[in-house]
Amino acid sequence: VPTGAVAAPAVPTLTVDWPAVPGVAACMSTRAGGVSTAPWDSLNLGDHVGDDPAAVVENRRRWRHALGGVQVQWPQQVHGAVAVEATPQGWAPGDMPVADAVWSRQPGVACSVLVADCLPVLLAATNGRAVAAAHAGWRGLAAGVIEAALARVCEAAVCSPAQVQAWLGPCIGATRFEVGSDVVQACGGGARFVPQGERDGRARWLADLPARRPHRPHGRRRLADRQRGRRLTGRWRAGRVARLGPLRPDFPSRLELACRPPGAHAGAAARPGCRARCPAAGSRTGAG
Repeated sequence: VPTGAVAAPAVPTLTVDWPAVPGVAACMSTRAGGVSTAPWDSLNLGDHVGDDPAAVVENRRRWRHALGGVQVQWPQQVHGAVAVEATPQGWAPGDMPVADAVWSRQPGVACSVLVADCLPVLLAATNGRAVAAAHAGWRGLAAGVIEAALARVCEAAVCSPAQVQAWLGPCIGATRFEVGSDVVQACGGGARFVPQGERDGRARWLADLPARRPHRPHGRRRLADRQRGRRLTGRWRAGRVARLGPLRPDFPSRLELACRPPGAHAGAAARPGCRARCPAAGSRTGAG
C-alpha cells in the first residue's frame, strides 16, 4: 500500500511480515472500523452472511479508501480450487467469477479473498511479477487451491515454486478446530490431527489448519494459532475480513511487521496472540 495511505485511524490493518519483494505489498483488514452491528460488527466485508447490504457497501467503501483507492475485486468463494486473474477492467456486478484464489500480474490491482476462520494465503514471486491470494479452508486445501494459485503465479512470473514467497495469515487455532473423520480422510490424516475421543457417538480430532498446507515455498511466514473467530454459545461469530495482495509500482520496498512485541525491530519473529499496530494511526488494535 502506498506510504501514507495504509489506513485511516478508524480502519486499522495488519501488514504482512515477509521479506520485501520489489513492487509488492499486502495487508489484512480486522473487525474494527466499520458500521455493521452485532454479530457482524463492525468491518464485515462479506455480502453473503446476512448483514445489512448497505452496511457492507459502506464497509467496502471504507476499505478501498484505507488502501488508497486501489481497485478491489471480490470473487464468489465456494471452498473450491479455482484461481482467476484480477484485471484492471474488473468484474461486472452480478458477474463475479466463482473462485477461491485470485492472481494478478498487473500493477495497481489488488488480489483479494474473504476469510472468517479459514486460512488466508498470500503468494508473491520474488521477482515481483505476479502475486496471488487464496482462501484455504480444509476443503480448499484438500482440493488443491494453493497448488492452483502457485501454478498461476509461476506461469505469470516465469519462475519456479522455489522463487515464490508465501504468507499464512491468521486463522482458526489448532486448539479450537474440531473436525470429524471426513476432514481427516480428505486431508490424508497425519500427526497434525490430534484425537479427542468421541462426542455424540462420533470420533473427533483437533486439526492444525496451517499445517495442512501442501507446499512450503521459500520465505514463508506463519502466525500460528491466531484465531479469526471466537466461540460464542457454540457458534462462530459472523462476518468476513479481507486479505489483499496488491501489486503497484509505487509501493514501498519495506513492509512493516504486522505482529511483533513493542520495541522489536522489523525482523523480529511474530508472536502468537499479540496485538497489531496500525502503521498509519500509530495505535494498537486487536486482530479480531
